[in-house]
Amino acid sequence: MLKYLTGGFFFLLSSALFAQRITGSVNEQVPGSKALKPITGANVYWSGTTQATATDTIGHFNIPRSAQSNLLVISFVGFRNDTVKIGAENDLQVVLQNDQTLNEVVVRGNTSTIDRLSPHQTEIITTRALAKAACCNLSESFETNASVSVSYADAVTGSKQIQMLGLNGTYIQTNIENIPSIRGLASTFGLNFVPGTWIQSIDVGKGAGSVVNGYESMTGQINVEMQKPDSREKLYLNTYINNFGRAEVNLNLATQLNEKWSTGLLTHASTLRNRVDNNKDGFLDMPLYTQYNVVNRWKYQSERVMAQFGVKALLEDRLGGENGFEKEMKGSGNVYGFGAKVNRYEFFSKIARLFPDKPYKGLGFIMNASLHDSKSFFGMNNYDGTQKTLYGNLIYQSIIGNTNHSYKTGLSYLLDNYNELYKDIRLARNESVPGAFFEYTYNNLDKFVLVAGGRVDFHNLYGTQWTPRMHLKYNLTDQTTLRASAGKGFRVANPLAEYYGNLVSSRTVQFRESIRPEVSWNYGASVTQEFKMGNMSGNFIMDFYRTNFENQLVADMEDPRYIRFYNLEGDAYANSFQAEANLTPIKRLEFKLAYRLFDVKQTIRNVYDENVLLPRMMVSRDRVLFNAGYALPYDKWKFDATMQWNGKRRIPYMGHVDEHHVPDNLTSTMSPSFYNFNAQVTRTFPKWDIYLGGENLANFRQKNPIMGANDPFGQNFDAGMAWGPVVGRMIYAGIRYKIVR
Repeated sequence: MLKYLTGGFFFLLSSALFAQRITGSVNEQVPGSKALKPITGANVYWSGTTQATATDTIGHFNIPRSAQSNLLVISFVGFRNDTVKIGAENDLQVVLQNDQTLNEVVVRGNTSTIDRLSPHQTEIITTRALAKAACCNLSESFETNASVSVSYADAVTGSKQIQMLGLNGTYIQTNIENIPSIRGLASTFGLNFVPGTWIQSIDVGKGAGSVVNGYESMTGQINVEMQKPDSREKLYLNTYINNFGRAEVNLNLATQLNEKWSTGLLTHASTLRNRVDNNKDGFLDMPLYTQYNVVNRWKYQSERVMAQFGVKALLEDRLGGENGFEKEMKGSGNVYGFGAKVNRYEFFSKIARLFPDKPYKGLGFIMNASLHDSKSFFGMNNYDGTQKTLYGNLIYQSIIGNTNHSYKTGLSYLLDNYNELYKDIRLARNESVPGAFFEYTYNNLDKFVLVAGGRVDFHNLYGTQWTPRMHLKYNLTDQTTLRASAGKGFRVANPLAEYYGNLVSSRTVQFRESIRPEVSWNYGASVTQEFKMGNMSGNFIMDFYRTNFENQLVADMEDPRYIRFYNLEGDAYANSFQAEANLTPIKRLEFKLAYRLFDVKQTIRNVYDENVLLPRMMVSRDRVLFNAGYALPYDKWKFDATMQWNGKRRIPYMGHVDEHHVPDNLTSTMSPSFYNFNAQVTRTFPKWDIYLGGENLANFRQKNPIMGANDPFGQNFDAGMAWGPVVGRMIYAGIRYKIVR
C-alpha cells in the first residue's frame, strides 16, 4: 500500500507546480526544392549555460526557459550555427543553412554519457564508444561499459550472456528501437544476431524501465537504435578478420529516394571454419559457424506522418563438440557433437501521426511479427524450439494544461506461441496478453522531473498483472543530479533456452513442479557529480540498486547429476553498488575507472529438502574496469585500452557423486579472480578507417573448462561451468569505408 500512496502523493504534488518551456523543430532545406527535412541530433542550448537538449528523430526539441540567458543556440555538424533571441514566443521553427566554407571538420563527443534530462539512470553508448573495439555484434559492444558485463555461457556452444545489477540478461528488457526483441528463445544467441555496424547508439537504463514498453523489465532496459534509412552515410562497409579465422563483412546502404521516402539495406555475413583447440582437451574452443543476416527498411516522412517498416531475415548454422566431429556423425555415440540451426524472420512497422502546430502531441503505433525456429543437438540429445510472436503497441502522448505536465497512454498486445521438445520433455504454451498503460511526467525546468506510471495486463494463463513504476530526478545544483526509482517486473521464464549451455552435459533435466512467472521489485538511487577545473572535466557516478523476488525460477545445479527447475521458496535478492569516474584531463584524452560490487543470493533446497540461502552461482562479487583513450589532432590516430579485473565467483560442487556421497550445498568452490586486457589502435582517413586490436592480451584461459572431456558420454561430463575465457589471446584487424551524402 505504501508504494501506491507514495506514487499518488507525488502525482498530486506535481500537479500543483507550473513552469514554461520552449518547443520547436530544427530542419534543413532539401537541395533543389522548398521541402524541409528534419535534423536528428541537433544541439539546442542556452548560450553561456550548461542547459541543453537535442532534437529527436523527427527534428523536435523541448527545453525549459532559462533565467540566465535569452539566447538559444542551435548547432549541427556541417551547418552554420543559428542563435535566436527568445522573447514571449514558445514554439520555433528553425532552418539551418549548409556551411559551404567547411573543409575538414572533426566533431568530438564523449564516448558514452549519462542522459542528463532523463529521470531514468541511463547511459548512452555512442558510435564513438562502439568504435573503441571491434564490436562485431551486440554481445561485444559492452567491453568498455562498467554496468554491463559479458561472458560465455559455456565452453562449447559459443552463446554469450550479459549481467547487470547482479543478474543475467533475461531480467533486462532488451529492445530494438523500442520493440522487445531479445527475449524468449532468442535469449540464447540473440546478442549475436545484432551486428555492431548496424548500431547507431545503445541506451542502457538501470532499474525497472518505462511501463510504455511492457512489463518484462526487472533490473534494467537496453534499447538499441539502428542505422536509419535517411542516414548521412549512404554507404558504410566494414570488414573484419582475426587470428582464429573468423571473418565477416558488413555493408550498410542508405538512399534518399525523394524528399519524403528513403530506404536502407543492412547486410551481414560472417563465418568461422577453422578448428581451434588451444587447450588440447579434444573439444573445439569455439564452434564453427556461418551467419547471414539482412534488414531492409523503408521510411516515409511528411509534415504530419512518419512511417517506418521493414523485414529482417537471419540464417545461422553452428557446429561444435569434439575436434573430429562432423555433421554426418550426429547420433553415432562415438564422437560428441553439438549443432544448432536458427532461422529467424521478422516484420516490423512504426507509424506516427504528427502535429506540427502542437509538437508535444503525438499518436504512434508499433507492430512486430516474428518467427524463431531453432534445431539443436547435444551428443545424443535433441532440442527443437519454435517461437511465434505478435506484438502491438498503440501510444498517445499529450499535455495536461501546459508542457510541464505531459502523459503517455495506450494499449498493447503480446501473443507468444512456444513449442519446445528436449528428449522426452515437451514445453508448449500460448500466451495472449492484452494490456493498457498510463504514464505521467512532471517537468519543472528539468530541475525536478517525476515519471509515475502503471500498466495492467490480462494474461490468459496467469491472470491480471498490475505493474507500477516511478522515477525521480532532482538537480541539486547545475553539476549535481540525484535520481531514484522503484518498480515491479513480471516475466515468464523459458528454462531450456535460458540455461541452454548447461544442456552440454550429462545432467538430467528435472522439473519438480509447474513453473510460475517470476515477479520482482527493484529499488535504486544514484548521484551524478559533474566537475570542471580549468581544461579538465569529468563526472563521478555512484548508484545502488536492490532487486527483491516474490518468485524466481531456481535452476538448481548443486548436484552435478541434475539440473532441477522449481519455484522459489524463501528469499532471493540482488544488491548492486557501483562507483564510476570519467575524466578528461586534457583534450582528446579520456579515462574511465569503475568498481562494482554484487551481493546476490538465492534460496536452494538441499538434499534434506531444507531451504538454504546461498550466493548465486557464477556471479562475480567484485569487478574493476579501467579504460583509457587518446586521439591525435583531427582523430588521425586513436588509441584505446581496457583492463578488467573479475573477482571470484561460486561454482557448485563438480566432483564424483554416488549413493554414498551426495553434495549438501556446502561443498561448492570458488573460481580464481583474473584480469582481461584489450586494446585497439585506429588510423583514420577522410573515407577510410583501418583498425588493429587484441582481446585477452594476457592470454588468460580457464584451465579445464570442460569437466570429463575425455569421456563426454560419461556421467561426469559438464561443459556448462565456464567462468573465464575459454580461448586465449585474439588479434584482429579490419577496414571501415564510408561515403557521406
